[in-house]
Formats: sequence, C-alpha cells, structure tokens
Amino acid sequence: MIIWLEVKKFAIVIFGALLNAIALNLFLIPANVYASGFTGIAQLISTTLTQYTPFSISTGILLFLLNIPVTILGWKKVGKSFTVYSFVSVAATTIFLELIPIYRMSQDILLNAVFGGVIAAIGVGLTLKWGASTGGLDIVAMVLSRMKDKPVGTYFFLLNAVIITTAGLLYGGEKALYTMVTLYASTRVIDAIHTRHEKLTAMIVTKKAADLKQAIHSKLVRGITTVPAKGAFTNEEKEMMIIVITRYELFDLEQIIKEVDPNAFTNIVQTTGIFGFFRKD
Repeated sequence: MIIWLEVKKFAIVIFGALLNAIALNLFLIPANVYASGFTGIAQLISTTLTQYTPFSISTGILLFLLNIPVTILGWKKVGKSFTVYSFVSVAATTIFLELIPIYRMSQDILLNAVFGGVIAAIGVGLTLKWGASTGGLDIVAMVLSRMKDKPVGTYFFLLNAVIITTAGLLYGGEKALYTMVTLYASTRVIDAIHTRHEKLTAMIVTKKAADLKQAIHSKLVRGITTVPAKGAFTNEEKEMMIIVITRYELFDLEQIIKEVDPNAFTNIVQTTGIFGFFRKD
C-alpha cells in the first residue's frame, strides 16, 4: 500500500513537471509572458542573457541551478521526503524543458497568457495536493514556517512584483499586464485544485485521539489542542483535535488520518492569521 502510494505520488510529480514545461515552452516563453516564482526569475535571466550578452542559458538549466541551494536548505531544515520530491519535480521540469521545443501555439498573447498560466497551475496544484512542491519559493516558505511564523506571502508578492516590473521594462507595459493575467489565472486554478492559503486549521473529531496525536507528532512539527466532544446522534464520547498547519503539510495530515482513524470527521478551514507560538515544543 505504501509503495503503491509512493509510485502514484512520483507519477503525479512527473506529470506536473511535464505540464509546467508545456506551459512554458508552448505558451509563456514564446510570448515573453512570465510565470511566478523561481520559474519566472529563470525566464528573466535567460531572456536578459540572450538579449544583452553573448551568452545564452536555457530557462530549464537556470531553473535547476537556482534550486540547488534551496534544495540543500530544504534537506537540512524541512525533511528528506518533501525535499526529494520537490527536487525530482525541478529536475523533471528541466529535462522536459530541454526536450520540448519552444513553439508558439497561438499568435494571440492573451490566449498564451491564460492557457500558459492555467496549464502550469494544474501541474503545480496536483503536485501540492500530493504532498510535494515545484521547488523554489515553496521550499523557502516551508523553511520559514518551520523556523518562525513569518508572513511568507510577502516574499511571494515581492518576487512576483520584481518579475512583473522587469517584464514591463524589457518588453513594455503591455507584457507586464499580460504577466499579471498569467499570475491571476495560476492563482485561481491552484486555489481550485489545492489551496493558495498559506495556513489552514484542521478540526478532527475522533475516538482515537491518543493514537492520532502520536502519529501526527511523529511526522509534523505542530502543536495540537484537544477539546471534549460528543456525537449528537450517538452520544458517543469523542475528542476534537485542533491543529494549524501549512498548505504543504495537508497531504501528510490526510494520510495520517486515513491510516489511524478512517472514520474521523475532519474540517479544513482557511486561517487568515494566528497569534502565539506556531510550533510544537
């Protein structure tokens, strides 16, 4: 069962990388429209080198190089499984970017911006849903969430602002606006498939609270609050466990609950802000 789950997870990560490469080489790169995060930065550096220097490095190679220090950081601070799958995603994206030729599917820049953003977001959303990431800022956000409760959304916003501004300077304001369309489309699709919320609150009603607490603490660095609960129809004594997690830990939490208590009732809600210590002692 565990081996089959890992095989499915690996296949999803590879498929997500393929979609990301298709979005870049067939839609975004030919239209000079940029993706978000490290992918967009790799696009910018590749374009700048090609236009203003005698050197030329592909977006895929640059994406791989940018992710090397981030992967090392993730390996030390986050965990081996999450980091390995994230690195596999980046490596597979790089390979697909080198294999798939750059070809403009449409002359309409709006179609390129929308379809490129949507296709890339499907790949990212599926990867996140299965407990991995596409590397880059996702790993940085995970590290920050493990160390301190820092507003990682600010870093995403600032980096994307740099991408949009640079796109405007290189290709004019129109290209910057189309880049914003891509970022908006990506955000909406990822939100539909997984979640864009950095933090989530899980409320778990279970009769196996002790076993569930032990299983969660063995894998997630998170505190848990328990509240006595009673079933309204059965009058059975239960406990409600309240835990705040990051979006990157949602897959692991789901698997733990399915393994320990498949009959548990879990409600996942958006967390807009927290006060206090966001770690397990």
